[in-house]
Amino acid sequence: MDRPQEMRDEDYMRMALEQAMEAFQEGEVPVGAVLVMEGEVVARAHNRCEELCDPTAHAEILALRDACSRIGNYRLLGARLYVTVEPCVMCTGALHLARLERVVYGCADPKAGAMGSRYSIHSDGRLNHRLEVNCGVLEAQCRGLMSSFFKSLRQRQKLLYETERWPSLAEGG
Repeated sequence: MDRPQEMRDEDYMRMALEQAMEAFQEGEVPVGAVLVMEGEVVARAHNRCEELCDPTAHAEILALRDACSRIGNYRLLGARLYVTVEPCVMCTGALHLARLERVVYGCADPKAGAMGSRYSIHSDGRLNHRLEVNCGVLEAQCRGLMSSFFKSLRQRQKLLYETERWPSLAEGG
């Protein structure tokens, strides 16, 4: 891969990280996505499952919906998606059905990733389309954001548990 493409990938991934930061600030799992067609950003999104009470409101799905609406077609031929975390089975299926050309993700998801970590749907020969996948773009930043979010979540849950068990902690005494 030539250097200019790598630089472009990093630029788009920085945009996806900005979206992930918005999710973090909103108390959502910090995943951000940017969908690009012909060098233009067509859609940006971040996880909104909590806000919308919708288990399908992943960044990838929201970006796909927005892009399809803007383009006027559910096929996004030649499109590339930049996402901070490896897509899950649901998102990978949707990306496959939209016929994206390429997916670039920041960090792997060993528990639910469907583009090489847990599953490899993107390259399954039984399907009629294959997605080109590149991983590890700004990996440390993407992984760090996820780690910070879940560490913060665990601390909040611990504090909640302790204040329920010992109400005096909630009162500061």
